[in-house]
Amino acid sequence: MKKAKQIALGGVLGALAVTILFLGGMIPVSTYICPVFCMLILQTVQNFCGRRMAWAWYAMVSFLALILGPDKEAAAILVLLGYYPIIKPKMDKLPLRILWKLVFFNAVTVFMYTAVVAILGLEAIVVENTFIGYVGLILMLLLGNATFFLLDMTLTRFASGNFRRRK
Repeated sequence: MKKAKQIALGGVLGALAVTILFLGGMIPVSTYICPVFCMLILQTVQNFCGRRMAWAWYAMVSFLALILGPDKEAAAILVLLGYYPIIKPKMDKLPLRILWKLVFFNAVTVFMYTAVVAILGLEAIVVENTFIGYVGLILMLLLGNATFFLLDMTLTRFASGNFRRRK
C-alpha cells in the first residue's frame, strides 16, 4: 500500500475512532466499550499500514480524545491502554506471557484510576467505589481481567484475519 493510501486510511479510521469516542459519551456503559472498539480499529491500522503509522494514529486519536471527548474516563482508558495492540506481538513472545499481560493490565488500571481521581478530580469515582466496597472492587478488577483476555483473544484473531468459528 502506498504512503498516500496509508495516510488516507489512517485519517478516515482516526475520524471513525474519535466519533465512536464522542458518541460513547452519550451512553454511560460505553465508557469501557468505546476504547475497545478504538483498539480494534488500531489493530486494523497496524495490519494495513504498519507499526510506525499505528503509533502515529494512536497518538493522534488519544490527543483528540482528550481534547474533544466528553467522557474523560474513556479517553484515559484509551490513552493508557489503547496502545496495547501495538505492543501485543512483543508480549506474545515473552515467557509467562499470561502473567506479564496480567501485570500490565492491573498496573495500568490501578495507575489510571489513581491518576484520574488525583489529576482530574473525579470524586464521583471514589464515592461510587466506597458504595460497592472492597469486595465489589475486587470483583470489578476480576471482571476487567476477564474482559482484557477476551480483548486479547479478539486482537489475536483480528491480527491473523481468522474470524471463522472453530470446530
